[in-house]
Amino acid sequence: MGPVKLAIADMLITFMWIFCSSMFGLFTSWIATAVGVETISWAPIVIITVIIFVFVFIFTIIGEFLGGASFNPTGNAAFYAAGVGDDSLISMALRFPAQVVGAVGGAVAIMEVIPEQFKQMIVGPSLKVDTHTGAIAEGVLTFVITFAVLFIILKGPQSAIFKTWLLAISTVAIIMPSTGYTGHSMNPANAFGWAYVNNWHNTWDQLYVIGSVRSSELYWQHGRSDFSSLHYHG
Repeated sequence: MGPVKLAIADMLITFMWIFCSSMFGLFTSWIATAVGVETISWAPIVIITVIIFVFVFIFTIIGEFLGGASFNPTGNAAFYAAGVGDDSLISMALRFPAQVVGAVGGAVAIMEVIPEQFKQMIVGPSLKVDTHTGAIAEGVLTFVITFAVLFIILKGPQSAIFKTWLLAISTVAIIMPSTGYTGHSMNPANAFGWAYVNNWHNTWDQLYVIGSVRSSELYWQHGRSDFSSLHYHG
């Protein structure tokens, strides 16, 4: 698939991912209430892990159907830096803006269609500390989750289901400590999409997302030799 078509596919899948993932908290609350475990402290963690597993599995299939589309530019940058995948500088330059546009569209769309009584449960990432601390936290957490994703996908189990389950567990494990800093971002497109919805996209506070971009760049210096011997199809 050419870089332009891939960028369009990225925009589409990012739109769908932001639209759906924004409701994970709402889904968790509904399921916990439905099965009567809303008072059990560990239940939401288990439920959201299962939700992420299901959606990541579905979106992996959608991404493959769309020719390798992705909804996270940090992941694209990390795979490119690690020397795997088919991206070039041109395709990377096209994919990132497309993913941002898709994220903005997804965030705007969900806020337009969600009933008013549920809007307070549709919360995207936002800076909860000072910009410097947020950038550091974003960089460290993104580096950890990106390394985990690379390791699971490239050196993990062959079973797609088991691999996806490990990805879900890793994601939840990183989301939990991130809530006090940047609110489960680790995706510059996602962060900008919600910043646009909340009219924060033109403020200096959004510089914290540089941390996630910078963490991907570190793979140029440290990660390439570890992963470049493996070929990734995706």
